[in-house]
Amino acid sequence: MADMKFTKTHEWVSIEGDTVTIGITDHAQHALGDMVFVELPDVGEMIAAGKECAVVESVKSASDVYAPLSGEVIAVNDAALATPDLINKDPEKEGWLLKIRLSNPKELATLMDTKAYEVYLAETAH
Repeated sequence: MADMKFTKTHEWVSIEGDTVTIGITDHAQHALGDMVFVELPDVGEMIAAGKECAVVESVKSASDVYAPLSGEVIAVNDAALATPDLINKDPEKEGWLLKIRLSNPKELATLMDTKAYEVYLAETAH
């Protein structure tokens, strides 16, 4: 997907106009293991790039999800709330977490494209 961007903390974004869908990457869900709980912000809440915006809890641990971009939450994935393992099954499509209305398009420049993210994963692999 050409419109997907990634963070070093393993969140992905998909951009359509000023609407941004946010989730955790396939790499992140593999590292975390089976999801058992998800905590998402309220619709209407403002989130800020780099700040905690959600929590995903697996059988291994709870992990903060950081906002890749700033904006107003316009939707949350009720299916992921009801069935957290949807994040494991399809983290970069059906397992999305939230959607925001982008408030600062300049922040997009801080994100990696797919190729850069793959290089980052290779460089940080242990």
